[in-house]
Amino acid sequence: MTDRDEDRPDMLEPAPKALSQMAYDRLLDRLIKREIPVGSVLQERRLADSLDISRTPVREALNRLESEGFVTRKPGRVLVVKEFSTRELIETLHVRQIMESEAISLAAARVPMEELDAVEADIHALLATPNPSAEADWQVDSRLHRMIATHSGNAVLAGMIESLRVKTYTFNLDRVPERFDTGHREHLVMIAALRQRDRDAARAAIQQHIENVKQSIILKLSSI
Repeated sequence: MTDRDEDRPDMLEPAPKALSQMAYDRLLDRLIKREIPVGSVLQERRLADSLDISRTPVREALNRLESEGFVTRKPGRVLVVKEFSTRELIETLHVRQIMESEAISLAAARVPMEELDAVEADIHALLATPNPSAEADWQVDSRLHRMIATHSGNAVLAGMIESLRVKTYTFNLDRVPERFDTGHREHLVMIAALRQRDRDAARAAIQQHIENVKQSIILKLSSI
């Protein structure tokens, strides 16, 4: 198939699922890390060249990112990287609070102790790091929240939580460094409750944790 043929919708064939997923994962990773800045125009051909794949899986990945709210379509069907408004961020955190409270309640009796040990060790190691990177902070944060979501036993709930967490990644260590130490100590409180299989304490801990994140973001935005 030539490039000219590829531009014709009737000549396009569905991308293999694995290829489409790879395109989605790599593009989402670039968006999260701000390697593709907010407001950037997303061009299928250029992205396909950078990923060294055909345009079809890139198109499918972009459609998925659009449906999930990471990119938006402007007049002329131009896709651009979306910037979340303050209201969207706060509303997303509110929904996270509801969903993750339910997830940790379901997971309280299910998380294996060895997984709690591993995540707790990661947190202590990160807290002991002199100048932790935003990426390291995000990875440890993700391990804990993903572990809880996964052990809720509800795959749909876990998937929704992961998507919402990615949307609030904008406010990570780079934007709210004052949350680093406090945030991870709140994680340790959550782990302690999970060790005790104390559903109520775990639920209260994660609700307070996300509420504190929300209040930090409101404070940060109000000072800009």
